[in-house]
Parts: sequence; C-alpha cells; structure tokens
Amino acid sequence: MKRLSDVKFSTLDLVPVRQDGSPGQSLRNSLDLARHVEKLGYQRFWVAEHHNMDGIASSATSVLLGYLAGGTSTIRVGSGGVMLPNHAPLVIAEQFGTLESLYPGRIDLGLGRAPGSDQMTARALRRERSGSADDFPEDVTELMGYLGPRTPEQRVIAMPGTGTQVPVWLLGSSLFSAQLAGERGLPYAFASHFAPRYMHEAIRVYRNHFKPSAVLDKPYVMLGVPLVAADTDEKADYLATSVYQRILALMRGQSLVQRPPVQSMDGLWLPHEKEAVASFLGLAMVGSPEKIRAKLEVLIEQTQADELIFTCDLYEHADRLHSYELLAQVMRG
Repeated sequence: MKRLSDVKFSTLDLVPVRQDGSPGQSLRNSLDLARHVEKLGYQRFWVAEHHNMDGIASSATSVLLGYLAGGTSTIRVGSGGVMLPNHAPLVIAEQFGTLESLYPGRIDLGLGRAPGSDQMTARALRRERSGSADDFPEDVTELMGYLGPRTPEQRVIAMPGTGTQVPVWLLGSSLFSAQLAGERGLPYAFASHFAPRYMHEAIRVYRNHFKPSAVLDKPYVMLGVPLVAADTDEKADYLATSVYQRILALMRGQSLVQRPPVQSMDGLWLPHEKEAVASFLGLAMVGSPEKIRAKLEVLIEQTQADELIFTCDLYEHADRLHSYELLAQVMRG
C-alpha cells in the first residue's frame, strides 16, 4: 500500500487572469510559480490548452512551454494537455520535438481528445480540418510515429521531432482515454480536478486494460486535484471563494476572469448552483495542512495513485505560492 510520501506531486497551472490584471502578468506569474515549485521539489509543471476564455492565458501552449522551460532548469514542463483534435499531429510533433531538442529530458506531451473550447471556436481553430474526437486513437498513433525512430519507408518526418521519444500521456475526464491509455501502455492522467465523478471507474478501466509497452511495464496513474491550502481552515475557506466564483461563472457562461475572495457566497449562488460547484470540486483539498494531509491520505488509500497534480487558482499570486509551499510540506511528510 502506498503512503503519501511515496507519491510524486506536480503542478497544473491554468494561468488565471485576474479581474484587474492582464495576460502578460498572468504569464509572468506562471514562470514565477514554476520556479517556486521547482525549488520545492515538485515533479512537473503542466499548462493546459483552452481557447476563447478570457480568464485563462495558456492557449498557445507550446509557446508558453518554451518560456517556462527556458526560465527553469530541472522541473519537467509539459501540456496538461494539448487538445489533439485541434491540430495536425505533425505540427504538434514538430513543436514538442523542438522543445525536447532545446530542453532534453524535461518535456512531457499530455494529449486530450476534447476541443478545449466551444464549437464555434473549434471551427475557427481547425478551418478545413474535421478535427473529430473519433480520430483521436489514429492521431495519437500518427503523432507517436513522428516522435519515434525514423523507419526506412517513412516519407514524412518531424524535424525536429523524429527520434526524440517525447513521453506521451493520455488525459481524460471520461472512460474513453482510460481504456486507450491502458491498451497502448501509456501513462494516464484523469481530470479529477473538475470531473471527479468518474475517477474510480476510470482508474479501474485503465488498470484492467493495461498492456505493458516499451514505455511502461505497469500502469501509472496521475490524478488532478484542486488545492486551496492556507495556514488555517478559516483562511482557506475564505480564499476558496475565488475558486467558487470562477466555477460558477463557467457554469453560467460568464467571464472567467478571477474575482477577489468574499466573506460569504450567500446571495451569489442559488442552492442548485452551490450543489453543482461542490460536485465539480468534489476532490478539492481546502484547508490547513493538517486537514489536507488527512484528506490526501484517504485519497491515496482509495486510489493508489502514483502521482497527484494540483491546480490552485487563487486571486493573489502570493497566496498561490504559499499554498504550494504548505502542500510540499504535507507531501514530504
């Protein structure tokens, strides 16, 4: 049985834009956070591809990863993830092959099959490409072929890219990618930071379908976890109201820019909205280090996850830095 100290811990940054901030400041904060968690011993620092969202500044994911990798020295950086239906596999192979050539041994390529946007934005991104999620298994195969060793009959190569063997992860919030990751023998990351409902079933499907590969000889599970750590439970509950407002805005189709915390959410949400936000954040770790440690120990006991990747969308950058400091203390025991 795994203990908390056996589990690797990482960061997923959604590069949040404040109500009174700018994308430039958010991107600079992302690098500052990456440097911060690197010193604290975090395993990797991932950013996610989202589009047409005014409160998230990580849309040009591979460009941002070059900035982050260039400003750090040891932590792995990667996508959590690139939404593959939006892109030709060759383009992603070239982008990540370039990153791996510049920062060898530090790049991860996490792939998702959702668009990361609405249908209108998906059409604007893809133009003549069909970009169907149904093509995902074939697109993954094609992409991994570009990153693997060149074969004699190969007519199209990724340069840079060919032979780089950038580690590929499959990401998912449903069971489709869990089964595919298992069958391909790839590491699997479940988006339990926003879809905890299917977490246990997805882990079961992944492990049951796992076949050893050249990449992995046994399953490797990473789970996304929302984080709001503070010195006291009361302070954490207060800071978490920024997160609640953000999720509420997402559900209402409103602006996703970060809003400052409030003393109470009463009057800001209706009872059914409060319940929906609670479901969305069902795996959230909100509280003091002692409270979070107890909840994480239960999570590891129930899932036997190999790694946890934490997202922390607090209004004040200093509060985010401190939250990750407290978490590092918890994870190291």
